Amino acid sequence: MKWPVPATFSLALGALSAPPAWADVSERYYGDHMMGTWGGMFLGPLMMVLTIAVIAVIVVLAVRWLGGGPQAGPQPPAAKSPLDILKERFARGEIDSEEYESRRRILE
Repeated sequence: MKWPVPATFSLALGALSAPPAWADVSERYYGDHMMGTWGGMFLGPLMMVLTIAVIAVIVVLAVRWLGGGPQAGPQPPAAKSPLDILKERFARGEIDSEEYESRRRILE
């Protein structure tokens, strides 16, 4: 003998046995169409590289701005004047005193 099942009980039983409406949200929004496509495969790593590059540029600019810029490093030696070169040659003994005096008069 079959027992009669009220309509409300069968609706409740059907609602409890069916998956909830939010159960397929992850498939709808994060499913194959997002990460399984070529766009997701290339744009993800590209955006990661671009983000790292932007952060690196910001760090370099901040360090230069706080450190005084690229000119803060060692300065090249100043250029020697012709008279300084003449004095060095005389000190090394490459020229004698007469040649030194004559060239010094010309340079001055």
